[in-house]
Amino acid sequence: METRLNVVLLAHTPDPELSCAAAARQCYSAVGVDDLKKKMSEQQAKDLLDQVIKSGHTSTLEHASFTFGIEGISRACSHQLVRHRIASYSQQSQRYVNAKDFNYILPPSVSSNPELKKKFEDFVQTAAGVYSELSNAGVSNEDARFVLPNACETKVVVTMNARALLNFFKERTCVRAQWEIRAMANRMLEECMRVAPTIFKYAGPSCVTDKVCRQGKRSCGKWKSIEGARLE
Repeated sequence: METRLNVVLLAHTPDPELSCAAAARQCYSAVGVDDLKKKMSEQQAKDLLDQVIKSGHTSTLEHASFTFGIEGISRACSHQLVRHRIASYSQQSQRYVNAKDFNYILPPSVSSNPELKKKFEDFVQTAAGVYSELSNAGVSNEDARFVLPNACETKVVVTMNARALLNFFKERTCVRAQWEIRAMANRMLEECMRVAPTIFKYAGPSCVTDKVCRQGKRSCGKWKSIEGARLE
């Protein structure tokens, strides 16, 4: 069955922005740990975060972490996701979870063409049928899964700190990113903005955050490449 993307922020550091601001304050003042938070107003915390992010001293953002539950993404998408190394992942196992009735992701470029959509869905059904035959014949899940397509849905829990997320959003909200992981990144960013708007107001592709495009010859063409000049 075709399925759709769902992203939920399961947990995060309590008062993530105040925690990061307290860490930044410790770097620049002689105040003791007992007073790091109590003598800092919400506005002072925001101002301090602005200062450290704009200066590039973002190590203090590592003190806030965010945990997402994600479903309705393909294995093709999860293979891209786990390339972001400063993170923790817990993914639904195809060894232990039987996939006889697996859901799948249908790319828009295929769903918009009725003929191609039918071929795609026929192939998925064929793969599901072969998987079931193997499973019913006693083949283990870990071996039967070899016939599953990249379109097969997966579910994953992901934890990243704020600094890693800013890097993730810079790479994956760019229009050059693959459509599925870009959609997922945008949903994750929406979740982050709800609980840490000061930190994540700086999130986005480099053309937004740095006013340059780092894609070189692969630029979408909307902005000047970093190989040329800064954006006008």
